[in-house]
Amino acid sequence: MAFAPSALADTTFSSNWGGYAAHRPGVNYRQVSGSWKQPGVSCVPGKQTYSAYWVGLGGYSPTSNALEQIGTEADCTSQGNAIVSAWYELVPAAAVPIAMPVHMGDTILATVVVSGHRVVLTLDDATRGRVFTKTLNAPAIDISSAEWIVEAPSNCVSGGGCNVLPLANFGSAGFTGAVARQVSGHSGSISDSAWGATRIALSPSGRRFVVLQNGSGGQAAAVPSALRSGGTGFTVAYSRVQISSALFASRRLLASVA
Repeated sequence: MAFAPSALADTTFSSNWGGYAAHRPGVNYRQVSGSWKQPGVSCVPGKQTYSAYWVGLGGYSPTSNALEQIGTEADCTSQGNAIVSAWYELVPAAAVPIAMPVHMGDTILATVVVSGHRVVLTLDDATRGRVFTKTLNAPAIDISSAEWIVEAPSNCVSGGGCNVLPLANFGSAGFTGAVARQVSGHSGSISDSAWGATRIALSPSGRRFVVLQNGSGGQAAAVPSALRSGGTGFTVAYSRVQISSALFASRRLLASVA
């Protein structure tokens, strides 16, 4: 599919991220927001698989040492059961579970706001009328990029090594209302001319993290569509077709579901 002029974006590849990032040298962000309908996942007994959906600031640059993010997760246990949960994370710290029930099909609105080292994280389940808000002070901050991402989470050990976990079959995930705001006050969509947009395709052959194989021997990918709705929306589709990749990874730490 050809990209519309307003939806042009560079493309890169990641072993664990699929979606879009907004960034430009000299541009710093104060806020990122977006919404999605919580995808379901297709589970098979004997196969543990994982998927996360989030918005965040930072973490895109290869030299980044921080990432402020909040979102949801849909995983499959080894018994073939689906588990949906919510979380937030201020990398390099570990992810923190949010005690707010989330169900497949719920409409989720997420926002991250950073001012200095003060981080305000909000997750709104519009379907259930539940809102979680957390204000924290983070020792490390990165506001050089804004992201809207579907992720294959990683399991990291104390020695620093990380394995990208098998991606759950989520079918498709649609992001809407994707907007970022600069520190200067300017707000815009992913495709706003004040910054550049990078389309990120999740490919199992990405470097840095070891990708675990699915039990059938196939590997999964997640491919974002072209931008639509003036650059505020796109869809990420699950695929078992491997696509080529280049170096791109985050250091997300997410505990494995037993």
